[in-house]
Amino acid sequence: MFDLLLDGDAAVRLSVFIVVFAVVGVWELIAPRRKASCPKGVRWLNNLSISAINVLVTRLLIPSTLIAVAFGAELNSIGLLKIIELPAILSIIIALLLLDLAIYCQHIIFHKVPFLWRLHRMHHADLDFDVTTGIRFHPVEIIISLGIKMLVVLAIGAPFIAVLIFEVLLNATSLFNHANINIPKNVDKILRIFIITPDMHRVHHSIIHEETDSNFGFNVPWWDYIFKTYRAQPKAGHIEMTIGIESFRKQRELWLDRLLLQPFRNTD
Repeated sequence: MFDLLLDGDAAVRLSVFIVVFAVVGVWELIAPRRKASCPKGVRWLNNLSISAINVLVTRLLIPSTLIAVAFGAELNSIGLLKIIELPAILSIIIALLLLDLAIYCQHIIFHKVPFLWRLHRMHHADLDFDVTTGIRFHPVEIIISLGIKMLVVLAIGAPFIAVLIFEVLLNATSLFNHANINIPKNVDKILRIFIITPDMHRVHHSIIHEETDSNFGFNVPWWDYIFKTYRAQPKAGHIEMTIGIESFRKQRELWLDRLLLQPFRNTD
């Protein structure tokens, strides 16, 4: 049963990823928000390559998955939600909210701690902003992030179904909120009450430091509203704003070798 559960988890996450990636990719072709500043083929090839490396590295170094950790915690009654007796649906909702809050806090920490920022800045150094930016993370960051999420799952005692839902949502929303898609302003204004829209998250990828240090959420925008890290729009507007980091403006920085070595280069 446990093996079937893990196989099902991987199949669900992969299926949702493929569907969302395809839908958003086509949407970007039909209704792009901004013109690309770099050759799309080069960016996509290298961003997809770093994502493939992340999958291989995590499978080799951390054989266990979040769903397995959650299943083990449930069997052994580990975590806060195992101590407090709540209806199953309420436990799932609370777990989803706490996991999302943890990712929000983790994101801020990766911006504030110098070594962690060196890892995370690879994500921000992309010269354009589209669906592949949502999977462009350094392998070391992915490993650290997975370790943090495992500790949070154990501390919360998150039901394994909540962890599965959260992982699926996190992958899907990362693709969506990094999308180069044009959503009408009146629709975007309503959507960002409930979810993080591409226009909302694009501000976070601005070259301006004050804008980079805003809009840290991934799934829901509420933490940014509550903790005063929300910024509605970039100063230069979405069409004219500059994406990326000042230190990495050459197209050569888009290649896989530079991406892997970037955190260890002595550049601010």
